[in-house]
Amino acid sequence: MNILRIVLTVIFVIDCISLTVVVLMQEGKQKGLGAISGMADTYWGQNKGRSMEGHLVLATKIMAILFMVLAIVLNMKF
Repeated sequence: MNILRIVLTVIFVIDCISLTVVVLMQEGKQKGLGAISGMADTYWGQNKGRSMEGHLVLATKIMAILFMVLAIVLNMKF
């Protein structure tokens, strides 16, 4: 059981560091004056899910779920 806890802790630390990096790589939600004038509805704005930003958002969601699950599992007494 002790080896399992060590392995899960290492995965948890790697997840924490990579989650921090992915969040810092994302663009801000405020686009300045382009969002006010309607520039957000361009081709790139509509296909955001297939872009690098879309992949970063998906990676953030997956790593956040993994973070929560590992935090709960590591705090259980076994």
